[in-house]
Amino acid sequence: MLARERLSAPLWSPPRFLPWPSTSAIGRAIQIAATAVTMGLLVMAALPDDYDDSSATTANPPVSTARQPGRETDFGAYLGAPYHYPSDFHLVKPGNTDLTIKKIDWFTEPFENPLYYGVRIQRWFGGRFGSMLDFTHSKVYAPFKQDFEFQGTIDGKPAPATAKVGDYFSKLEWTHGHNMLTLNGLMRLPSIGIVSPYFGGGAGLSFPHSEIHLKTDASRTYEYQYTGPVGQALFGLEFRLKSGSVFLEYKFTLADYWGPLTGRDGSWYPIDMWRQFSRWWKGEEPRDGWAGARLTSHQVIGGFLTRFVPKPAAP
Repeated sequence: MLARERLSAPLWSPPRFLPWPSTSAIGRAIQIAATAVTMGLLVMAALPDDYDDSSATTANPPVSTARQPGRETDFGAYLGAPYHYPSDFHLVKPGNTDLTIKKIDWFTEPFENPLYYGVRIQRWFGGRFGSMLDFTHSKVYAPFKQDFEFQGTIDGKPAPATAKVGDYFSKLEWTHGHNMLTLNGLMRLPSIGIVSPYFGGGAGLSFPHSEIHLKTDASRTYEYQYTGPVGQALFGLEFRLKSGSVFLEYKFTLADYWGPLTGRDGSWYPIDMWRQFSRWWKGEEPRDGWAGARLTSHQVIGGFLTRFVPKPAAP
């Protein structure tokens, strides 16, 4: 059952260090920082002058303990901008192709359709500790006109030492979702006025929409897939208003992709997942092999939360 082994076996060992960003990567990082600053200014402009948090328990509590959150459930949505570290892309087609493209400088267009976005539900248990189910829809593109180091074989022939991705691929991206679903633990730090800092981390699964087409293959792979695990760490600032919150957050994500190249156009997410599970259960090898990469990302996000606080029990 080679297909089942592929789904469970690790693709490669973790890197010992993260590479220093290239000049183009630094430019994108500056754009992300500018986006974060803009989000912060919008948040501060939205805060009312007469803010009053009904959760305060005394008339004039000290600043360090004022407006401390309690038990609550939050529903939220957000936009943001990611930066992806360069990483290797691997493609294996048993018998004739074993290709590695070294350190692809992945890029993203978070404010182009489809947008970078996310949704979440949070549950706080008494104020300090909580949990969160978080879905992130990011994007990943490979540059087609940039030269990269190639290693291995393509269709039984040695790969060139350097080449452009566009010389061999007509599609290499995950753009209807570098989708990540994670379950996270959360912890709040002491509030400062209306600002409630928090941090957390968790793990989950990657369900990207793979769009990969080696030019020598008869057709593209264009479908939703399960491709491996994902880990996440985060730190944020929540600006608490009367019935909801505005938040700014930094997220670090690490996702290992290793997915089948089926050469087919998918349709609806549940149908694509069922077809992948059925092929795995039967032990069927995908027509065009396997492909993947390790996607390590910094993400800056900003969004809104709607808060639901349980009513106190009647005396």
